[in-house]
Amino acid sequence: MRVLYFHQHFTTPKGSAGIRSYEMARRLVLRGIHVTMVCGSYGGGKTGLEAPFVNGRRRGVVDGIEVIEFDLAYSNSDGFIKRGLTFLRFAARSVGLALTESYDVLFATTTPLTAGIPGIFARWLRGKQFVFEVRDLWPELPRAMGVIRNPVVLMAMSVLEWCSYHSAHRLIGLSPGIVEGIERRGVPSERVKLVANGCDLDIFGAKVEKWRPSGVKEADLLALFAGTHGMANGLDAVLDAALELKKRGRDDIKLVFVGQGKLKSNLMARAEREGLHNVIFLEPVNKARLAGLMAATDVGLQILANVPAFYYGTSPNKFFDYIAAGLPVLNNYPGWVAGLIEEHQCGFPVAPDDAGAFASALEFAAENREALEEMGRRSKSLAEKVFDRALLANQWANWVLKQMPYDGEVRLDAPSKEGGE
Repeated sequence: MRVLYFHQHFTTPKGSAGIRSYEMARRLVLRGIHVTMVCGSYGGGKTGLEAPFVNGRRRGVVDGIEVIEFDLAYSNSDGFIKRGLTFLRFAARSVGLALTESYDVLFATTTPLTAGIPGIFARWLRGKQFVFEVRDLWPELPRAMGVIRNPVVLMAMSVLEWCSYHSAHRLIGLSPGIVEGIERRGVPSERVKLVANGCDLDIFGAKVEKWRPSGVKEADLLALFAGTHGMANGLDAVLDAALELKKRGRDDIKLVFVGQGKLKSNLMARAEREGLHNVIFLEPVNKARLAGLMAATDVGLQILANVPAFYYGTSPNKFFDYIAAGLPVLNNYPGWVAGLIEEHQCGFPVAPDDAGAFASALEFAAENREALEEMGRRSKSLAEKVFDRALLANQWANWVLKQMPYDGEVRLDAPSKEGGE
């Protein structure tokens, strides 16, 4: 059996971005399935291919996954028009592969929404099985954020969303709100499955060499944000809390940012302007290096802009990385993630846009280390019992391959660890 897998922002663990697609593709490979991953050149990613591009693409095998990488550079720092053009160019080239490659199932995952275009062509022109994974609701989120206001663009995106959902034989949503959003577009519930982001316990739960950035003492409370520095993340909220902590004289609490994004330079300029010496900015690091930083961290920061569409409509990678590392999580918006933290008592859900409450939660963490450690243990337990990537990956793989004819080489249940083979 062969699966053609489209993810424009694919990366291996050597990159600094999320590795859900890598792990899911590996899960299929463990079942004896041939996977061809189609991607672009993402700024935070490492595809594992080193050969030069020929005619705009390169091809090779990485950890058992056949990878086709288009020479289409993308960065979160790119402007809206540049990003849009890159999305469309990737979709156009992907359609060419969808119409010519040999495969049984086409799987596509957002973002961007244009990821669904090759699946639409594969379904209606070649009669192929199409499974579509939705990581964010488009155009709902950009409309709610005010990022896209042009009614023609919004209408085009809405049409593409409807066509993608109704062309797919099966769909996967990464959060309860995403699943509900798909169903609101008229897709029967039996065709939609919730498979949240998972915890990479082999990376963030393993014993690693701990390290702290220069300027963070061993006795300091280290609160970490690891992710994209963009509009959706609302990271001024962290600087607001840093300013409040400065006013309170809490120089023993350090807020560390690691990652990249369009607004990083603005955030750095504000921190410099306001003399926020309790804030430290780092460049992106690979997963192994990030695991060492998290092992020395006291609190993970799950931050998003105060946009109601985010409350139930996102499944943030960083939250699952934090709990895999056994970190208490400070979350600054309501919704299903805040509900998880409250239910499992593994962190601090604080109200949006409340710098005082944000700062007070960090002060409590600094002054109650035993309680903080207990929250961390509960985070790790939640990761292991509910969100272990190995468990969720098997659910995902079963759904992707549902109703497909299995030959004698395909394994219905892959081992939870590669060493188990």
